[in-house]
Amino acid sequence: MGCSITWGFACGSRQSYNGMVMRIIRRSGKHAHQPVIDALLAAALFGVSAPLAKLLLGSVEPIPLAALLYLGAGLGVVSYIIWARVSTTSERSEAGLDRGDLPWLAAAILAGGVVAPILLLYGLRATPAATTALLLNFEVVATGVIAALLFREFIGRWTWVAIAAVTAGSILLTLNLSGRWGISTGALLVAAACLMWGLDNNLTRHISLKDPKRIVAIKGLVAGGFSAVLAVALGRPFPGVRYILLGLLLGSVSYGISIVLFVRALRHLGAARTGALFGMAPFIGAAISLVVFRDLPTLSFFLSLPLLGIGAGILFSERHRHPHAHQLLMHTHAHTHDDGHHEHTHAREIPLDHQHSHQHVHVPTTHTHSHRPDIHHRHAHKPSVENTISDT
Repeated sequence: MGCSITWGFACGSRQSYNGMVMRIIRRSGKHAHQPVIDALLAAALFGVSAPLAKLLLGSVEPIPLAALLYLGAGLGVVSYIIWARVSTTSERSEAGLDRGDLPWLAAAILAGGVVAPILLLYGLRATPAATTALLLNFEVVATGVIAALLFREFIGRWTWVAIAAVTAGSILLTLNLSGRWGISTGALLVAAACLMWGLDNNLTRHISLKDPKRIVAIKGLVAGGFSAVLAVALGRPFPGVRYILLGLLLGSVSYGISIVLFVRALRHLGAARTGALFGMAPFIGAAISLVVFRDLPTLSFFLSLPLLGIGAGILFSERHRHPHAHQLLMHTHAHTHDDGHHEHTHAREIPLDHQHSHQHVHVPTTHTHSHRPDIHHRHAHKPSVENTISDT
């Protein structure tokens, strides 16, 4: 998840961190717009991290800071998992990772946590800042194109309009006409890094039904460990204890919680829509910078606002409804019995809205209802089928 994982936020003690996780992550998922809200919250936490990380960059070099933020995400989520196990005896509501998930997870870590940052680091050496800022917005487009072409995710006309609006708004926000420009091999490497993050988003989508906390814990620890080794190998010094703790706490929220919410959104929205909503993070970061650094808003800030608003509005209100068939399917994930797709029975009575996880079977069914490209709706579409936007 992109444009590289080098930003973060901070929280306090383990108790306050766990309380924040409980409040932000374990929110009700029953509302039809909840996945969109999750994606926007993920973007907000990630966007807030940019100006806060800037405060640390004066004392911490980029690669060690990237390592601390990745490790902070992993360690923060691990601490929450341990705390949750100790403090509750209730059944697990999320499905654990199994052997079949490991190739997807390993590929996502390799693409987004290893290859992409390396490409970016080498690309930054030979790429003007103005060019780099614009190229980093390519991740939104790359996510959508890969989702449509490689993974056959349905992306209708209105969704492409939303992706275009968010991309245009981000370009306006990062446009710097006074900066030096140039297209070079370095610029191609930056674009390739965004392509890898787009691939990472799509690969993660395939395991998004599994426990997002476990996914983030593994991703954070592996990618953070790699960045730490890279920093040592390149002779980049780590800061003192104070800044190490700040970096870890910084990543625990703006990476840990943010990516958990991002993965939750992937479950229901698919990679293209989640990536488009997450593409609003730079705008949120710019808005926070106005407060933190007391910078006056630029004209590009106001020009990008309606475009980002249009993109979010389309994705928030889109409707996609047509007769569709479900094939026989057996899998394991967190679910409730009030969503119209999980009507199996249990040995003991379970409330319809109680979230739980176990292996279950979906019998062949044909019905009609509004849906998004989640794990249960990855069917093919006729050319005449289109998504619409509605106020209802």
